[in-house]
Amino acid sequence: MDPTTAAARLTPEAVTPLVRALFVSAEEAAEAGVPADRPVPLARLVAFRGEKPALSGEDLEALAGRLVAIAAPDEAAARPVAGALAHTLGVLGASGLDDWQAVQLPPADFARRLRVAAPEAEHGLAPDGSALLTVVLDAVAVHLLYFLTQRSDFVARTLVEETRRLAEQAAPGPRPDEASVPAAPADDAAFEERFARDTTVLHNHLTIFGIDLAHSPDSWPLDAAYLGLQCERGQPRLPAAPHEQRDPGPQAPPVPAEQALAGLDKVLVRGVAGSGKTTLLQWLAVATARGEPPEALAAELHGRVPFLLPVRRFASRSGIPSPDGFLAAMGYPGADAQPPGWAERVLRAGRGLLLVDGVDEAPEDDRERLRLRLRDWAEQYPGNVWVVTSRPSAVPEDWLAADGFTELRLAPMSREDVAAFIQRWHRAAAQQSPADLDRLGHYERTLLNAVRITRDLGRLATNPLMCGLLCALHRDRRGYLPSGRKELYDAGLSMLLERRDRERAMVATDAIDLPRQPKIQLLQKLARWMLVNGRSEMDRDVAVDTLAQHLPAIPDAARQGDAEDVYRHLLNRTGLLRETTPGTVDFVHRTFQDYLAARATVQQHDFALLLDHAHHTEWEDVIRMAVALARPDECATLLNGLLAPHAGVRAADARHRKLLAAACLEHATELDPEVRGRVQRFTRDMMRPTTAAGARALGWIGPIVLEMLPDPAKATNAEAYLLALTATSIGDDM
Repeated sequence: MDPTTAAARLTPEAVTPLVRALFVSAEEAAEAGVPADRPVPLARLVAFRGEKPALSGEDLEALAGRLVAIAAPDEAAARPVAGALAHTLGVLGASGLDDWQAVQLPPADFARRLRVAAPEAEHGLAPDGSALLTVVLDAVAVHLLYFLTQRSDFVARTLVEETRRLAEQAAPGPRPDEASVPAAPADDAAFEERFARDTTVLHNHLTIFGIDLAHSPDSWPLDAAYLGLQCERGQPRLPAAPHEQRDPGPQAPPVPAEQALAGLDKVLVRGVAGSGKTTLLQWLAVATARGEPPEALAAELHGRVPFLLPVRRFASRSGIPSPDGFLAAMGYPGADAQPPGWAERVLRAGRGLLLVDGVDEAPEDDRERLRLRLRDWAEQYPGNVWVVTSRPSAVPEDWLAADGFTELRLAPMSREDVAAFIQRWHRAAAQQSPADLDRLGHYERTLLNAVRITRDLGRLATNPLMCGLLCALHRDRRGYLPSGRKELYDAGLSMLLERRDRERAMVATDAIDLPRQPKIQLLQKLARWMLVNGRSEMDRDVAVDTLAQHLPAIPDAARQGDAEDVYRHLLNRTGLLRETTPGTVDFVHRTFQDYLAARATVQQHDFALLLDHAHHTEWEDVIRMAVALARPDECATLLNGLLAPHAGVRAADARHRKLLAAACLEHATELDPEVRGRVQRFTRDMMRPTTAAGARALGWIGPIVLEMLPDPAKATNAEAYLLALTATSIGDDM
């Protein structure tokens, strides 16, 4: 096929009538109430959507076939290309664009955006077929955008005004009407340039856990340290009725996050603690601020303004912010310098990238309000891109599906990912300690082998946080690693609290010199306060007051300084606390907060507190860790309490409590066999997954889930497939 000849055949006379047929007529648009004085979503203009579409699926395929036949009348590859073109044009109504946003895109970018949104359309096409599809789609994009400029008086008029304004801005020398031009656009451009630079500086770093022990920086540039994450897309629901069940087919393998996000403008990303949710959003923010998005996301992110909004900040303060409060909620130091109404203008122009991090860090009662606010924002400001993150169990399945959000799940690190992380970690460590190159090479080889053949270590190395912790401890302990999760956290705390300054050859920078145990006791008080109050961060003043209340009971700390002195010491010298914004403090990772809160609760024998909150998702990890820390009789109390009826708990929450009891079994190092058997009897045959996403999500329970599933021999093919998905999602080679 000659691309030049094919393109030449796609003349306006041949293509324009076919492009017009993709859209409703002016009369139909008027009858449907489509406005003529403002931007209109393409979904309301295309003729193949709605209850009674004017253009059926067969009509769309026939139209695509005619376009391909014009370009390549004698090509054998034309038939599959026609199907691919029809599929690609079919995403016009789901692009999230309105007509004004579309006409501002170059035709090549618009065509690329459509192709990225429908990657499956090209599956199976030969190289000649892909080349023909490119030629036809590029030509159609030109005519399609031209049609949109002619269809609407608003678009045509606004396009002329925008062109005139840009020409005036580009012209050299003063303009006669300069005084009449409002200053806001120029102020916006200058501020956006500064904001992009600051965003890059603020977020272009990543803490690699443990690598800061030996004369190393506390964080690393994202460019050098970011390990590409993999995502899985949620599966559609299976029919509930047995006679309607079908084999859903093989689950698509995980793909790089940028590939999974391509073509999507509203996404909810689920991931367990430490899986890299925040790092993913940092990476998107920095790449967008630099104007260097990954190739797969160029159409979605180029020219956008990133807003990275940690839910823990606004959830614990003034509530969900308005656009003018975004920068303050982000902790951006130049928030007061933004031009009035700037963020609102960015969103109304559809140029925003909204990165909402950590829905699970909002109090449970506030999550529904957050969902409604997200829906209102998406409706009020179409054309923006939204990426929201949450722990898997914090919100129900399809939590935002009705609002047009696609669900993705951060996949556990594969063996190849774990090996790549370990190799990169040791390379980074070697750059900071060239004299240790041979020793680090030995540690790298032995750790790679240990993670591959040791079951317990393999189960721990499933996300970047845990892999970093394993690497740091393996080096710190000269090749010896603890085998369980509790032992791993204990060793990590010891490394940070006792050996961090010694390994870095630090001299005392204040008058405080605390041993490990008093530090842990004080940090536990802060973690417990956050747990009880449903917060992921606390005001600095509250932290100091909390320490002041407990200092008298810890003489080693009380005689060395007041609460303010001790607070500064814990902040600067433990490596576990950080001041994310002036006046607020949190733990470097939620996992350590949960672990310390569990220690504090077990030490106070406050198991009633844990049982009262066991049906709240944000308490799950705390309870599992408490079981690992508790004595055998205390474990029995907790597990029996989870199985027993609890006042005011709904049936669904009671079921969740029983599942949590089963999940806790693997953490109990010693337990009365009668209690263990009781948990297993309560939960046997309890799990009957009905969706692929739900089946995979059960993996969080651990190997014990296999004892809770129905007998596969009695299952239908579709049910057996779901049971297999659960079994293979556990992250255990057995």
